[in-house]
Amino acid sequence: MQAIVIDPQSPQRVGFRSVEPPAPRATEALVRVKAISLNRGEVVYRVQGEAGTRLGWDLAGVVEQPAAEGPGPARGTRVVGLLHSGAWAEQAAVPANALAELEPSVTFAQAAALPTAGLTALAAIEDGGSLLARPVLVTGASGGLGLIACRLASLAGALVVGQVRQPRSVPLAEEAGADRVVVGESVAAAAPFGPYHLIVEQLGGRALAEAMTQLAPGGTCVSVGVSTGPAGYEVPVDMARMRRAPGACLRILNLYHELEREPASRGLQRLVRLAGNGKLTPHLGVEADWREIGEVAQALLDRRFPGKAVLRISDRS
Repeated sequence: MQAIVIDPQSPQRVGFRSVEPPAPRATEALVRVKAISLNRGEVVYRVQGEAGTRLGWDLAGVVEQPAAEGPGPARGTRVVGLLHSGAWAEQAAVPANALAELEPSVTFAQAAALPTAGLTALAAIEDGGSLLARPVLVTGASGGLGLIACRLASLAGALVVGQVRQPRSVPLAEEAGADRVVVGESVAAAAPFGPYHLIVEQLGGRALAEAMTQLAPGGTCVSVGVSTGPAGYEVPVDMARMRRAPGACLRILNLYHELEREPASRGLQRLVRLAGNGKLTPHLGVEADWREIGEVAQALLDRRFPGKAVLRISDRS
């Protein structure tokens, strides 16, 4: 079968290789992959990883062989799933507890956009506890994770403020549930609408430092990633301003650590249910054939589109 791997000889360091089909363990299902999505973390890794390394976290497809042990989706079931690596292939062996059955109205492309971004957003929003009528700030609100976080916070009854870099992204954030949208590289413009009970922060660096000073007493800033390069890991915290919010805290969220406590299938089932009833529709900024992986990966790094990038697996039969 064909799989996407790190290929130093390709212009974007990603290419295709013929590999052996997976041999599922007893607790894994064999899935015929129909669509995959791209996340910034795995795209950045292609620059640093070793040649030949299999790539990919998020997938959607059809179960060809159910797991031999334990509960799990039956043969022929349309599913969405998550892997640590190797999802970008024609077939994948996926743990049954990392799969969820799709609602009939949810397409493979929509489903593929959900796992990493959706589960991370879900965990971050749940860190805020009860959000009814409480202010929530989402930085990077025009990205795949940011848009889902805005929607989930809105569904929870929060007063949502989204931060975006470009004015053209304002309508998209508003459509996702943001009550107000501030524009610019800095999050300082969001201060008048705070202080915030919860901040979902994914920029890092000075943006994270500024966001933390906008917390209400007892509030939580959840850092879900760094998208501003190496400088994003340097956070110059203003402790004098932070002391005005006693009990406020910063939480570093790692999705795979979260999944050690609760299997991905549970969160995916919730996300799919919301997508199935029309309450959560992932924005697909790019939808293309997977042979375009190199160009789309570079476009993602260059921030040329909002929302998620989803690629369809070509049928070679």
